[in-house]
Amino acid sequence: MNKYFILACMAMLCMSCAVRRTAKFAPRKNLLTTIDKNFADAAAQYKVMMKNLPENRFPKSFDAAANKLVTSDSQWWCSGFYPGTMLYLYEQTKDPALYAETNRILKVLEKEKLNTSTHDLGFMMFCSFGNANRIAPSEAYKDILVTSARSLSTRFSPKVNAIKSWDSKIESDFLVIIDNMMNLELLFWATKVTGDSSYYKIAVTHANTTIKNHFRPDYSSYHVINYNKNDGSVKEKKTAQGYANESAWARGQAWGLYGFTVMYRETKDKKYLDQAQHIAEYILNHPNLPSDKVPYWDFNAPGMPNVLRDASAASVAASALLELCKYTGGEAGQKYFTAAETMITSLSSDTYKAAAGTNGGFILKHGVGHLPAKSEVDVPLTYGDYYFVEAMERYKAFK
Repeated sequence: MNKYFILACMAMLCMSCAVRRTAKFAPRKNLLTTIDKNFADAAAQYKVMMKNLPENRFPKSFDAAANKLVTSDSQWWCSGFYPGTMLYLYEQTKDPALYAETNRILKVLEKEKLNTSTHDLGFMMFCSFGNANRIAPSEAYKDILVTSARSLSTRFSPKVNAIKSWDSKIESDFLVIIDNMMNLELLFWATKVTGDSSYYKIAVTHANTTIKNHFRPDYSSYHVINYNKNDGSVKEKKTAQGYANESAWARGQAWGLYGFTVMYRETKDKKYLDQAQHIAEYILNHPNLPSDKVPYWDFNAPGMPNVLRDASAASVAASALLELCKYTGGEAGQKYFTAAETMITSLSSDTYKAAAGTNGGFILKHGVGHLPAKSEVDVPLTYGDYYFVEAMERYKAFK
């Protein structure tokens, strides 16, 4: 039996042991009450959204000036977050309307299982069909997810030892972004259900290449590494969606934190736990992290404190910290748990949470997509909602 499949099985066994060793974290009763209200409000919001969503389209954001949803087709990297959010909300509210809408939109999304032009199939297919299969396992969902993992694997290069993120007009370019760490969970799942260790091996290899080249000595991350596709050498290190090449784009730091936490869960290799903790410490100890722990869109953006916040970065970080704390325990674990509490509390306030019936049906306000390109600036973002709901569900699980 291939050693990578054996490692995957061992990781699953270790996971059960790790759960038994989990430190006890005590959620606050008042925050649990707030979260229950948030779930009810969010379900109502998404029912507003579904009424205004054009057929066969997916929500991206909301244009307040035009008072209309900004939408995409199924190929957009965010297409899986809409059904994924509704599935989380359905678990909490048991509202059949949310489940019915999810089943409708999943049929539109299914064809992306064959999409080999994107690295975002983890976002697109595991956040949607992965949650659907977790709630109601089926062979149909399994086939869709395995096919998606196979499609994602076609973007892996053994010369670069990474999965290509973005295509380029320059023939020798091989662009890899930190966001790609979020797509590896699909590959681990595929090895578990098929016994094919190639998916596991690709995920581990990609993560190791990312550790080697994406991080600075202080454990902040570049957004983009441009490799030479022919020999794997690094051509350029840059930051596309952040303030500058040497700055720390906030959501990029959160992607790394979440991604390496998943890596530890799936492999139990301590180097990934160490990496996740180093990233967590960078974020939480940064002098430019506001007291409410909702980051500025870039940790090095000029003009602070009059700088836009990114609620989506806080959502991703909060969800990641609520998993990471279980693996660390002790003072560090409590620090991560408390920080996530603060993030959820802040995002639940009127500053970030939309009033009923507003915001196009989105839950959160004040996300920043790509400020340098003046795209999705200070608007609701579908992935901000998804990870906020996931973080709240994870927090409730500590009861």
